[in-house]
Amino acid sequence: MEIIELLRESAGTFVAVCVALGLVVGSFLNVVIHRLPKMLKARWRADCELLDAPAGTEPAPSPRYDLAYPLSSCPICSGKIGVRDNVPVISYLLLKGRCRHCKSPISVRYPAVELLTGTASGLIGWHFGFSVEALAGLVMTWYLIALGGIDLDTQYLPDELTLPLMWMGLLLAVVFGHSTGAFPVSPSEAIIGAAAGYLSLWTVHHGFRLLTGREGFGYGDFKLLAALGAFGGWSVLLPIILLSALAGSVIGIGLIAMGRHGRREPIPYGPFLAIAGWLVLVYPHETVASWWPFGH
Repeated sequence: MEIIELLRESAGTFVAVCVALGLVVGSFLNVVIHRLPKMLKARWRADCELLDAPAGTEPAPSPRYDLAYPLSSCPICSGKIGVRDNVPVISYLLLKGRCRHCKSPISVRYPAVELLTGTASGLIGWHFGFSVEALAGLVMTWYLIALGGIDLDTQYLPDELTLPLMWMGLLLAVVFGHSTGAFPVSPSEAIIGAAAGYLSLWTVHHGFRLLTGREGFGYGDFKLLAALGAFGGWSVLLPIILLSALAGSVIGIGLIAMGRHGRREPIPYGPFLAIAGWLVLVYPHETVASWWPFGH
């Protein structure tokens, strides 16, 4: 109880706890981003092998591979990564960005994800204070970082993350939702937001396909926007779409101009949706109210 009172009364302490927790969670999100797509592919292959197997037989079981096992190791030399080398950010700096065993370079993305998660978590704590809104914002933030990272790597937004995020937004609205447009929103706003979020990109996707014969969005994008609509209601959808489209266009044109991306090569939209959704939901007055009359 004393710890809860301290977190409630001391904003600085609560923010520091959020940052520390975010750094630890960021380390775990690196595992999720790297392993979850591989786990899903292995599951799909196993399902296909089961369908193709003769009646009465089962394929040989695959080695265990999940978010907890096997333990983290260097992809070059397979050296195990001990606890002292798993401290978020600090271990990377102490090791000077290299494996302890074979001295091969470690991707800078690992500390970057940890720093991003820690910083975003601290901003959530600072903005909402010790509250249900902060807890919801933290979990939403962690999901969005994982989804953005996976989409960057694979151009895939797994249902295993988008759908729980959407249901979480709906349940938060039912239990804690406000009728004043605050976060979380009322149940009716959340339901309409989820439905409208999915249908809006679904409509654009199929319209674009009819006109050009090419796909504009993936179905994971529909579900991610539905999840953001469940958290923020229908009024945040257009600002999220416009902000994400603007960011995607600017970055996409920049990558093409630098020769780092082909003109017809698809650019994952999920990271831009995640960034825009986070900004609009956490800082609505800074990103929405000044120009969008239906914002929070």
